[in-house]
Amino acid sequence: MVFGLRARRLRRGPASGALALAFAFVFASAVMLPSTCCADDAADAALVAKGAYLAKLADCAGCHTNAPTGTPPKPSPPFAGGLPMGSPFGTIWTSNITPDPVFGIGRFSYDDFERAVRDGVAPGGKYLYPAMPFPSFSKISDDDMHALYAYFMHGVKPVASPVPKTKLPFPFSQRWGLAVWDELFAPHERFDPRSDRSAEWNRGAYLVQGLGHCGACHSPRGPAYEERGLNDGDRLYLTGGTNDHWFAPNLTGDPDSGLGSLSADDIAAFLKHGHGAGLSAFGSMVEVVEDSGQYMSDDDLKAIATYLKTLPPQAKSGHIDTDPARNDATVSVLRTGSIEYPGAGLYNAFCARCHKADGRGEPGKFPRLAGNPAVVAPQATSLIRLLIDGSKSADTIDGPKSKRMPSFVGKLSSTEMARVLTFVRNAWGNEAQPVTPAEVETMRSALHRQ
Repeated sequence: MVFGLRARRLRRGPASGALALAFAFVFASAVMLPSTCCADDAADAALVAKGAYLAKLADCAGCHTNAPTGTPPKPSPPFAGGLPMGSPFGTIWTSNITPDPVFGIGRFSYDDFERAVRDGVAPGGKYLYPAMPFPSFSKISDDDMHALYAYFMHGVKPVASPVPKTKLPFPFSQRWGLAVWDELFAPHERFDPRSDRSAEWNRGAYLVQGLGHCGACHSPRGPAYEERGLNDGDRLYLTGGTNDHWFAPNLTGDPDSGLGSLSADDIAAFLKHGHGAGLSAFGSMVEVVEDSGQYMSDDDLKAIATYLKTLPPQAKSGHIDTDPARNDATVSVLRTGSIEYPGAGLYNAFCARCHKADGRGEPGKFPRLAGNPAVVAPQATSLIRLLIDGSKSADTIDGPKSKRMPSFVGKLSSTEMARVLTFVRNAWGNEAQPVTPAEVETMRSALHRQ
């Protein structure tokens, strides 16, 4: 889900300017040669290392590395593609972006690479589907783009592996139509820092809007699958969006369904470990934390959090009443087993062991449901999918041990799932729309979990 991803611009003093220009000339004309041919191996190694960090910030592995295969499961080669991505139009298979000259991008010139990443156009004029977040990547700076190219050409192992071809139904199979889409919906300008904001704020804005491509999940999409907002000047930017049957929450300052109740430190901790303020990453956000967030520098985490905390409240949804009496009333209902709340008994039987009678969970283990922005979101999409498929918390180097939430398919009917979720969305001071059995049934059908 997600939050953002990051990179640090290199600072150059006057004495290093000539060296930078000289290296840029050599790199632009000979970057396809082995690194041992380069005049300045140290500079080349530094550029590749910078590109490796930027690739982490952009979570390139999240889409371009397939899931583990075999028994027991073995990791798939990094960046070799072949991951199926769900879209409203059908399955899109991600490409091999290793430097293999046949199946990957090994023959891409820098201009080829830059045009594909920023404009969504591969060599030969082949337009890419907007599952590739090039509307966000158009904001990547030239320095960062050169570093990314250096990394993918010299820091990634070539993998001679073909990937399935994307075959969408007509008319979406006609890629020429993507040229029209690109003209209507895709920006082509770099990030423009604001002079009235601090360097830290601008850094956070650059990462969230550009490399982090947070809006690809957290902004709503229009009928043409276009993002309804690409920066903080757009009213719908980061107000929540649905992708692959997950609802990525509102990241604006709304105090109920957004980040208004979280501190900057909470947000940074969440991005780093998948846990913050009693909340826990779930669904596709777990992969973002594992592949990207945990590798961010503290400065970049702070910059992202600083930027997000300045976004004004938008798209208000639901309500969270923090009056302790509301929490006590729910605990009383759970203890007495009141028949007026049919979901209460189900919660006691299946949920209270981890999430507790007071809905506060266990920090670092099980997320709180009381006062959880995702619980009062305008859509219960993610909550429904969590009950159907289950999930696991992030497994990070320095974070808490990963915990797994089981699937309740086979344990709860669609009606029972709707009842317990309706209870959770209206307990402990939470106030949100009820969940219907039809919503659960629709999700089960879409996920083939009948």
